[in-house]
Amino acid sequence: MIIVPLGVASATPTATRHLASVAVWREGSIFLFDCGENTQMRMLQGGMKRSKIECICISHFDTDHYSGLIGLLSTLQLQRRDQKLTIAAPKGIKEYVEFNIEFAGIDLNYPVEYVEIEEGFEHERVLDEDEYYIEARPLNHSKFCVGYRFQEKDKPGKVDAEKAKEQGISEDWQYKELKAGNDVELDDGTIVKSHDIVGHPRPGDSFAYITDTKYHPNSVKLGMNTNVLMHEATFSDSLSDKAEETGHSTAKDAARVANEAKTKLLVLTHFSARYTNQYVLLREARDDFFPTWVATELRPIFTDPAHEKGIIQPKVYLKEINNGGGNKNNNKNRSKGKSRSSGKRKKKKRFRKRKSSKSSSRSRSKSSSNSKKSSRKSRSSKSSSRSYNNNNQNNGGNDDQRKPKHITPRTPFDDFDRF
Repeated sequence: MIIVPLGVASATPTATRHLASVAVWREGSIFLFDCGENTQMRMLQGGMKRSKIECICISHFDTDHYSGLIGLLSTLQLQRRDQKLTIAAPKGIKEYVEFNIEFAGIDLNYPVEYVEIEEGFEHERVLDEDEYYIEARPLNHSKFCVGYRFQEKDKPGKVDAEKAKEQGISEDWQYKELKAGNDVELDDGTIVKSHDIVGHPRPGDSFAYITDTKYHPNSVKLGMNTNVLMHEATFSDSLSDKAEETGHSTAKDAARVANEAKTKLLVLTHFSARYTNQYVLLREARDDFFPTWVATELRPIFTDPAHEKGIIQPKVYLKEINNGGGNKNNNKNRSKGKSRSSGKRKKKKRFRKRKSSKSSSRSRSKSSSNSKKSSRKSRSSKSSSRSYNNNNQNNGGNDDQRKPKHITPRTPFDDFDRF
């Protein structure tokens, strides 16, 4: 199972973040959780085919979580898709899709199965196949919101081939029956029991997607013993009041859910645009739970890295531009070019050494050596005082961790109090 974040922004996109969407790849099939604006473009950039989508799960009807759905459905129509597509979402999704498709004059040539979730439910499997299922539980947001869990069903244990041969198993169908948990009768009437040949079942991989919610017990149930728990961290703990007001979680809330659910890996997502550096949120979450990662768009997260690396290869990487840091290579090349051109145009001037007496030269050398010594002393004293002050500031008494820098808004023109 491979999890690929397609968008990690909250409410509004930024120059380097797109709206909420996550793709889960399993055995060649793709499952989308939320479908924000520009989802299908991010899939292409992430190296995934849109034709492989089998199911789309929408958490709730905030625009940033479903605004890319109609465009994606239209693209699948243009690609002459013919296989069934399942859409799971709160009640009203069928009316919304059919109205927009009819308004645009699109005649879908592939079947769409709608799984509408009504308010007041406790637990529901929106998709149930032989090898996996997707379950939904209600969350606690300002409007009806649903969290999802993708769970592979337990895999059969490994067959002990040597022991099977000793007991007379030789044909493929016999191995399949034993692996399926059925006993096999040989030609001589001997019965080979499955539990003697096959090991214990292996638990399947699991992924939980929880966004736009305050802390809720259902978040813990969805994330219980998962391989990967992707949880929103819209605000830092300093804005816990705003998180409570808007129905969102802080990084501390995400860590609390991860601890109670005993997940293997916590991945933070859904960052407010006020945080130009989301690693401030990462630091807060890691204080309470480890391992914690930050969801990076188009960077795959593997549940089995030994066998999954290289299957999905992103085609585009976005570099965040912070104080011109994104164009370091270009700046270096430009500076090199300027230095070379200036070197060609201007030649170094050569000056003759002044003739001076031996006494004057000795006095100058002594004065220069004295000045160097004094400057070294002053530098060492300054550096020691600086290091002492920095240690005091960083430690903050007994705290060994550095205090996070104050985060300023991305631009002074946006009203960040809205989200």
